[in-house]
Amino acid sequence: MYYVRDISLQFADRILMDNISFMIGKKERIGLIGRNGAGKSTMLKIIADIIRPDTGKIELPSHTTIGYLKQEFELDESLTVIEETMSCFEEANELNAELDKINDEIAQREDYESKEYGQLIERISDISAQMEHFDLTTLEANAVKVLKGLGFQDFEFHKKVNELSGGWKMRIELTKLLLRQPDLLLLDEPTNHLDIESIIWLENYLINYSGIVILISHDTTFLNNVTNRILEIELGRMNEFKGTYKKYIVEKAAMREIQINAYENQQKVLAQKEKTINRFMAKATKTKMAQSMKKQLDKVERIEIVDEATDNMAIRFAEVPRGGREIMVGRNISKSYGPKNVLENVSIQIERGDRVAFVGQNGQGKTTLAKILMGNINPSSGEVVPGHNLQISYYAQNQSELIDSKKTVLQVMEDKAPKELRSRARTILGSFMFSGEDVDKKVSVLSGGERARLAMASLVMHPCNVLLLDEPTNHLDIQSKEILKNALKEYKGTLIVVSHDRDFLEGLTDKVIEFKDKKLHEYLGDIEYYLKKRKLDDMRQVEMQKSAIKKEEKKPIANKIIETKPKLSREEEKSIKRKIQYLERDMEKLEKESKIIEEKMADPAFYKDPSFNEQNNAYQKMQSELEAKMEEWELQVEKLG
Repeated sequence: MYYVRDISLQFADRILMDNISFMIGKKERIGLIGRNGAGKSTMLKIIADIIRPDTGKIELPSHTTIGYLKQEFELDESLTVIEETMSCFEEANELNAELDKINDEIAQREDYESKEYGQLIERISDISAQMEHFDLTTLEANAVKVLKGLGFQDFEFHKKVNELSGGWKMRIELTKLLLRQPDLLLLDEPTNHLDIESIIWLENYLINYSGIVILISHDTTFLNNVTNRILEIELGRMNEFKGTYKKYIVEKAAMREIQINAYENQQKVLAQKEKTINRFMAKATKTKMAQSMKKQLDKVERIEIVDEATDNMAIRFAEVPRGGREIMVGRNISKSYGPKNVLENVSIQIERGDRVAFVGQNGQGKTTLAKILMGNINPSSGEVVPGHNLQISYYAQNQSELIDSKKTVLQVMEDKAPKELRSRARTILGSFMFSGEDVDKKVSVLSGGERARLAMASLVMHPCNVLLLDEPTNHLDIQSKEILKNALKEYKGTLIVVSHDRDFLEGLTDKVIEFKDKKLHEYLGDIEYYLKKRKLDDMRQVEMQKSAIKKEEKKPIANKIIETKPKLSREEEKSIKRKIQYLERDMEKLEKESKIIEEKMADPAFYKDPSFNEQNNAYQKMQSELEAKMEEWELQVEKLG
């Protein structure tokens, strides 16, 4: 077992951790959560022995290996991707070389009873224990497998590390860490810079990981899928919840209600005792008793609760100006950077009220198209035609880094505010958790989360009928993300959002555009529909390949006339695919609505309900519609062949 015992840590007058203890079992998947600044990353560093606490200790079994994914890391920029990845096995190669050397020495010795011989045998045992973490026969094959899982393609293995962006360098660091297979794997925001496909691959890898995983993540879907235990740092203490993140949410709500009741009851008791003490203090005969009561009262441990009502952002977007039906149209857009083609002859049409998610692997052109639609960069060919009265607000992926770090928070807001809102800059900053002296802080001293909040605050002041957000949840904690999502649901204009966060996108958009192989692929539904459809398409593709192989194996019968279907034009194929998507979306909706009534039918009381006939008729109608749409779906799929 692994033990974290009595950990306390204080910075100046702020107590970050107050006597925290917990135990870690084998193969546990622990999610470490808490508000920004609560001490999550600090706790990982304490476990990794990077930071020493004021009091307490970490107790680990001997020979325990620890792997820690830091936010800052160093790679050898002169190496290729595969060379730098394979460098993680340097320790294994050195151990193997030492083992060979000792074995050669032992083969030549006959002093079996000597102390030196015993030391050599003991060293072999130590090396063998360490070597259990490495499989030297499959090192490169495993390296390639993990690199591909995290999004690298074959041709990128021989790229120099210095050609890569920070996000791709982080993937190399993560690959090296996973390949070492430490007993204790500590991951601080591992999904940052990963696309949805890589996140899903990492989920499956961690679920089947042989060691212990402790991770920090603001991606709640990732947390829920991977972890089986939640540890929450709050007010310097540790709260423990067994089960998934969703279970934690339910239990946390119940626990908070109990805490609030206990807090309110304690406040009543304390107020009553204070009143009694003050009354006794006024009487000379009761002064001694009052002082005794006061000492007892001072010893009472006060119940603390986080004031969620005042410790959250409050986002309200400005009034949406009226625009045309067509927001913008992109025609035959291509974009190249030198010899690299990112987009090839793609077209896109955004209409008023559309809520669109841009998804796909990194490097497929999502941000590029966003910048083209904004007019920030020009396409290599093609055009973008803006609609009537287009007023667009853009949140860039690196928006928080674009803020002038020499200015104060208030100066940034006043510079970006329209004239009529300049006087309200302090009020708006207050709703984004910048109050009092916070507004006079220099941007240079703000954390990543604070910069992101400031960037968002300056955005919401501008009236717009289109919001284009590129990775808006980077650096936001779980609570802030949820508040932003709810505000965007209330936003009345057109929304385009680039994101890899499935939980954030779920229910937020009604159309998904996937960027793949320099083309755009449209899915009419939210992110959950897209992921299910992609899975179905992948399975269908596999079945089509199997079918093609079987057909190839069969010999054609001589003189037999083979009927072939006329080949569909590109427009006809596109129209049929669109019909299939509409039908699948409708069928999914009907199935969900039917399931609600079916659950009611399981309760005998349902049949005594006054609305029984009405609901039963609705259910029968749904079943008929579902059957009709299923038949139509089969017909359209058959047309595609």
